[in-house]
Amino acid sequence: MKWLSVLPQQCILLMTCLLMALEAVPIDIDKTKVKGEGHVEGEKVENPDTGLYYDEYLRQVIDVLETDKHFREKLQTADIEEIKSGKLSRELDLVSHHVRTRLDELKRQEVARLRMLIKAKMDSVQDTGIDHQALLKQFEHLNHQNPDTFEPKDLDMLIKAATSDLENYDKTRHEEFKKYEMMKEHERREYLKTLDEEKRQREESKFEEMKKKHGDHPKVHHPGSKDQLKEVWEEADGLDPNEFDPKTFFKLHDVNNDGFLDEQELEALFTKELEKVYDPKNEEDDMVEMEEERLRMREHVMNEVDINKDRLVTLEEFLRATEKKEFLEPDSWETLDQQQLFTEDELKEFESHISQQEDELRKKAEDLQKQKEELQRQHDQLQAQKQELQQVVKQMEQKKLQQGNPPAGPAGELKFQPPGDHKVGEAPKHPAGGDQPLPPGHVQEPAARTDQVHP
Repeated sequence: MKWLSVLPQQCILLMTCLLMALEAVPIDIDKTKVKGEGHVEGEKVENPDTGLYYDEYLRQVIDVLETDKHFREKLQTADIEEIKSGKLSRELDLVSHHVRTRLDELKRQEVARLRMLIKAKMDSVQDTGIDHQALLKQFEHLNHQNPDTFEPKDLDMLIKAATSDLENYDKTRHEEFKKYEMMKEHERREYLKTLDEEKRQREESKFEEMKKKHGDHPKVHHPGSKDQLKEVWEEADGLDPNEFDPKTFFKLHDVNNDGFLDEQELEALFTKELEKVYDPKNEEDDMVEMEEERLRMREHVMNEVDINKDRLVTLEEFLRATEKKEFLEPDSWETLDQQQLFTEDELKEFESHISQQEDELRKKAEDLQKQKEELQRQHDQLQAQKQELQQVVKQMEQKKLQQGNPPAGPAGELKFQPPGDHKVGEAPKHPAGGDQPLPPGHVQEPAARTDQVHP
């Protein structure tokens, strides 16, 4: 699946290369000279996650469509506008029955997965009466009105959703990185407030020393310049820098041989430059900043080289870029440590937002504490009432004992039958005489009166 070796940031590439299996033009290069192992023909290339919440569904759909010969042929002749406009989606009606059946199954699985996500979310807030059909509207990568079969509309929606989401992916990454940097500075300043003057000065000195140490690194070549590419050619590829050839370089780094340098393949070219600035072993080097630097480099090269803005670099575009003056005499490249990532006003606004969130969390915590205290009060009250009732029952039983009445059972029945005329606490004697007690439930008959006169 050569079309699928894309970066999470790729949008139109994912659709343009959908099912595409273009073979690279052979080149005359002795790959025995190249360090490391090259891409093996037919070897499956592992592809990074696109970052989309429907990434697996997207990949599975494309995998299935790739098996249909008719659809593959139509794609090879389609341009980017035909794909984005939905014209290609109508070709779905002509694919084989087996492919359509498999797509139907994938869609039902995806709908079931989304319903489970909705249920889990609703359960977390203890919501009842879930209207799955209404909530499915929020997912724009499939037609929720038909949850059972995969239709051309589904393919069209999947393409448009992935294109839109991935186009915004880089922007979102930049925004998240900026928040990350402002949070770092916010936490640093908050920590300084907890220190006395002497310790605060030591921390400030250490901070400035770390910044200076991080900025002390070898020169970083301008991304995409001849010097930068020649360095990759020599150090990563193990080739003679005097024999640098742009066409050979392109073919060598088109790892999946699809005829393009995609964003993943471009970013791999900047590793040597990034290693000059960032080392995971150094305390002063932030690896999150390194990935932001990599993203900046890739965006810069794309803006300079990608003429038709399809987020793919063709051989023609690449060679044309090497003819420009900027390729031979580029401007110096400013790394992140040489730039202002945010202003004081932006930091104040961010801290204000953080403070507002903290106040909301504090209020929620106070409300929960009040609820807890109220529940505890009610519990204590119930316990007190229970103990009071138990005391009343105990007093009543003691009173009955004092009055000569046996204590009552749970239903008010007597616990034992009162004897005839024996004293309290004295067992009645056996009718035949002796000291043996009467059997349970037997009442002693009254003795015959000796003074009774018989007729």
